[in-house]
Amino acid sequence: MSRDMRYSTSPLLAERTPMWRSRFVMLALALGFFCLIGRAAYVQVIGNDFFLRQGEVRFARTIELPANRGRLLDRNGLILASSVPAASIWAIPEDVDQDDTATQSKLREIAKLMGMPYAQLNAKLADEDKSFVWIKRQLDWDIGQKIKALDVKGIYLRKEYKRQYPEGESAAHVVGFTNVEDHGQEGMELAFDKELGGKAGSRRVIKDRLGRVVEGVGVETPPQEGQDIQLSIDSKVQFFAYQKLRDQVAAFKAKAGSVVVMDAHTGEVLALANYPSYDPNNRSRLTGEQLRNRAITDTFEPGSTMKPITIGTALELGRVKNTTVIDTTPGRYAIGGFTITDTHNYGALTVDGVIQKSSNVGALKVAQKMSAQEMWNVHSALGYGQKPQISFPGAASGRLRPWKSWKPVEQATIAYGYGLSASLFQMARSYTVFSNDGNVIPATMLKSPGRPAGTPVFSKKTAELVRHMLWLAAGPGGTGQKAQTVGYSIGGKSGTARKQQGKGYAAGKYRSWFTGIAPIENPRIIVAVMIDEPSQGSFYGGTVAGPVFSEVVQQTLRLMGVQPDMTVKPQIVANEVEESL
Repeated sequence: MSRDMRYSTSPLLAERTPMWRSRFVMLALALGFFCLIGRAAYVQVIGNDFFLRQGEVRFARTIELPANRGRLLDRNGLILASSVPAASIWAIPEDVDQDDTATQSKLREIAKLMGMPYAQLNAKLADEDKSFVWIKRQLDWDIGQKIKALDVKGIYLRKEYKRQYPEGESAAHVVGFTNVEDHGQEGMELAFDKELGGKAGSRRVIKDRLGRVVEGVGVETPPQEGQDIQLSIDSKVQFFAYQKLRDQVAAFKAKAGSVVVMDAHTGEVLALANYPSYDPNNRSRLTGEQLRNRAITDTFEPGSTMKPITIGTALELGRVKNTTVIDTTPGRYAIGGFTITDTHNYGALTVDGVIQKSSNVGALKVAQKMSAQEMWNVHSALGYGQKPQISFPGAASGRLRPWKSWKPVEQATIAYGYGLSASLFQMARSYTVFSNDGNVIPATMLKSPGRPAGTPVFSKKTAELVRHMLWLAAGPGGTGQKAQTVGYSIGGKSGTARKQQGKGYAAGKYRSWFTGIAPIENPRIIVAVMIDEPSQGSFYGGTVAGPVFSEVVQQTLRLMGVQPDMTVKPQIVANEVEESL
């Protein structure tokens, strides 16, 4: 073939292409172009939100900015609970090179810093399919910084907050505690969880696959810090009350105990302690027995501490006077197939003497001068059978049956504290009727700005007469002599109640009570003490609970700056009167 041959002379090139083929190619190209334009329009305009969300899922994150939880303060501004920075360690297991010798050495150091066995750390990192796992939360901040400084790939630190409780076990049942998510679980931490917790903020960021923030996007919403809550509790009174209660429970080898200290003018709770207790800073061995806030959640038959209410009701109705003579001979009384007894045959007693000697027979005979409805009305007005209106979780209502169902024997037993149930907190609050000229006032766990309005139940004269009887009961010849305090006049009523077991009572098991007021002429505080199942020595309320009352009253009034109103020492006779059960 000649090299200068022209292509136009080629038979193949000389053949003309059909028009439909060129048009088909052009149409296909145009159709493909329009498909691309349509897809681009869908991605960029119509389906834009979907694809943006998919992109954000892969790269954009919303980081929660935790709010600093508010503090719990005592009435004097001292801290009962506060938050401090804490380090929480997390990992991406698939990124941790556990085969590397240097990494293994660092992991051993991390386990040691966290107080965790190395095998346990390895177990957490064993699943390489996981993209996130918590290693340990709420470590001390400085430990977290040491772990961060080791710079192990796949191990990261997150800043959180953890609670600290400076008063430890003495105030545990008041403040409660939070969980690792910083939400209240018990006590005031639970009651005011919303106010204390504040509101977390947020920040939109773009992260790489290792969780590192590359860029911040959008508007940052700052957290709203939790507000501080000031309680009515006095931390010094709280600590002293807990200490004395703990010592008395140990001394009498009792099962448990509780004490409530209340301001007689305002209804503020100055102390609320229980034993056994727990350390809210370290709850690794927490048990149900330690967790129970017995002063508020547990209810019992209060025994003779109810007699002043029975007598006060009869005085108010005019059925008796304080000088009215009640014949208790021969120290027992049969009613409804039951025999009610006194520890001694006291013979003829004035109404004052019924309280002083704690006569069951005397109390039931006074109750027989009233109707069941009249007694029920007063008990109900004092809060028995009703849930206390306080900002505290788990408060029990106790039991007070409707008066229409009372039989004569039930009315008789209620007169001296059996047949109904109440918490120690309810008992303390009911005695405000004697310290406020016959008005019962609401109780509160928060610091109060002033004296609240009370609900009238008794007259001022009746309240004064009952206070005098309480003074006699704690004086020579009374059942509460060991409750007397150096420098301050006191009045109160002891109680010793058999413990219920099924439909009857357990043999040899008692609860010992003492509830009283001080100073007696110008009341400033009400203190209620309960010791559960004392098993060594005496079990009578005056002997077991009375001394705790005495020491708590003396210390509390001194801390409040109340001037002593007595110059004489307590008078205790050789043989203290035992109360009737």
